[in-house]
Amino acid sequence: MRTGNWEQAVKLLEKLEARYPFGTWAQQAQLDTAYAHYKDGERALALAAIDRFMKLHPNHESIDYALYLKGIVNFNEQQGLLAKLGSQDLSERDHAASRESFDAFKELVTRFPESKYAADAHLRMEYLVNSMARGQVHVARYYFKRGAYVAAANRAQEVVRQFQQAPAVEEALYLLVKSYDHLGMPELRDDAERVLRTNFPNSELLTKGLPEDDRRWWQVWR
Repeated sequence: MRTGNWEQAVKLLEKLEARYPFGTWAQQAQLDTAYAHYKDGERALALAAIDRFMKLHPNHESIDYALYLKGIVNFNEQQGLLAKLGSQDLSERDHAASRESFDAFKELVTRFPESKYAADAHLRMEYLVNSMARGQVHVARYYFKRGAYVAAANRAQEVVRQFQQAPAVEEALYLLVKSYDHLGMPELRDDAERVLRTNFPNSELLTKGLPEDDRRWWQVWR
C-alpha cells in the first residue's frame, strides 16, 4: 500500500483475511481492502467492502472511519479523467453519488460527533449541499432557456424547498420570477420576487439578469 501497488495489496489483504478470519488483523484487512480498492479506482468494490465491514462489525471502533471512507469514495466518484478534461463542475453532474456521500457524512456526524473525521465531514456536507443546489439550478436554467417554464419553475421550487441556506437559492428565486412571468401568473411571480428581494436585497439578478457566460453553458447542454 505504501508503494501504491493497490492491486497487489488487495490480493495480500484478502489472503490474510482468508487464512486468519478472526481477530483484529482480519478486521483491519477488511478496512484496508476497501481503501485499496478506492485508491485503485474501483469504486463499486470499495463500497462493497465498506458495507461488508459495517455489516460484520456494526459496533466496531472504526465505524466512524468506515462511514467517512464511504463518503469520500462517493464524493470523489466523478473526479475522473473525463471530468478533468471537460473542466466539469460537480454541480453539473449526476447527483446520485453526491447524495450517497452526503448521507454517509451525515450519519457520521450524527452518530459520532466527536470523531476526528467529523469536522472534515461537516465541510464536505456543506460543499455537497451547495453543489447539489447549483446542479438543480443548472437544470432549471436549461428548461427556462428551452421555454419549458413549468419544468423550470418546478425545478427552481425544489431548490428553494430543499436547499434553503444554499447561495444558489438566489438564482432559483429569480428563475421562479421569470418563469411565472412567462406563464402569465402575476401573483406567484410577485410572491417569488418579494421573497427574492427580502432575502437578497442586493441581488443583481433583477437588474442585470443571468450572467453573460450563461450562453456558453447553454451551448454545452444543447
